[in-house]
Amino acid sequence: MSDFYDYMLPTVNFMGQGCVEVVGERCKILGAEKVLLVTDDFLSGLDAGPVQIVAENLNEAGLEYVIFDGVTPNPKDKDVYAGLKIYEEENCDMILTVGGGSPHDCGKAIGVAATHAGDLYQDYAGIEKLENETPPIVCVNTTAGTASEVTRHAVITDTSQTPNVKFVIVSWRNTPDVSINDPELMVAKSAGLTAATGMDALTHALETYVSTGANPLTDAAALESMKLIAENLRNAVYNGENIEARENMANASVLAGFAFNNGGLGYVHAMAHQLGGFYDMPHGIANAILLPYVEKFNLGAKLERFARIAEIFGVNTEGMSTREAAEASLEAIKELAQDIGIPTSLSESKFDIKEVDFEEMAKYALEDGNAGTNPRKGTVEQVKAIFEDAM
Repeated sequence: MSDFYDYMLPTVNFMGQGCVEVVGERCKILGAEKVLLVTDDFLSGLDAGPVQIVAENLNEAGLEYVIFDGVTPNPKDKDVYAGLKIYEEENCDMILTVGGGSPHDCGKAIGVAATHAGDLYQDYAGIEKLENETPPIVCVNTTAGTASEVTRHAVITDTSQTPNVKFVIVSWRNTPDVSINDPELMVAKSAGLTAATGMDALTHALETYVSTGANPLTDAAALESMKLIAENLRNAVYNGENIEARENMANASVLAGFAFNNGGLGYVHAMAHQLGGFYDMPHGIANAILLPYVEKFNLGAKLERFARIAEIFGVNTEGMSTREAAEASLEAIKELAQDIGIPTSLSESKFDIKEVDFEEMAKYALEDGNAGTNPRKGTVEQVKAIFEDAM
């Protein structure tokens, strides 16, 4: 088995206040003549919101565009095909996504559907199954959490099955050409959305840091991401207009995306996808609730790394054993979640979670593409037990 690894990133990433102004120029550089702008109806309806700002930049660049704002949370295959219909009817030649993970994932999948025949779930779920070049894609991000704007992952829900199944298309061909993270587009986000997406970023960084796919490059990104989150997430939630906290959280999210795009995730994401598929639970909330319960299961496999995480979160580990420090990291994560209003268990969420579904959800979780790099291998019964513990 080879010891080398790859490290995938978008060709260029723009960070910092005001960087959204490059969007039209970058679309032109990529050869766009008519752009499909993919977003959701909330963002498209905001006066002077991100979609209008992006549209003005496209107009200034002399580019034609058409808006598809039919993306729903936990984007569905039917959203993808609705967007594809507009892309083909309007003779678009590139995709521009504006929003958080849902528009980015849907936009990537529209690109897949535009260039690949067959069924998205049956033919392309999994790792590196895309054979054709996809359209150029530029992602303008408005939340600090999913990092879909810098990754090769497209997470879609297949609605042909009952219950619905969330699946991931993972391919280097999905990696966006350009990502744009302007914190000025994030200041209007609610405290609840900021908390959920921030915990999603933490999950990305932490899961990668303890994954079997971690390497020195992903470690550097994951550690700095967790440090920024520990220092800034509370401030971003408590005062959304704190531009410094917003910018630091944007940096943290992108770093976490760099990490997991190359090092892999684990059971938190594999299990959270089931909560999204079965109950349409927002991805960030699902991750945040599951994180301490899954990592309790993983703890013994990576004690030294969990002890390091405790230090990042400000725990005084002097005099502690490695195990004690590792266990303290989980308490620190729980405290952060509580401070920013995240439910501490599935039963505290507003979703009608049914324990009778846990065994089937556990089976799907172990088949999820993210399960392969979890540091401890579990059985269906063990994963089911984690769901029960989190209840």
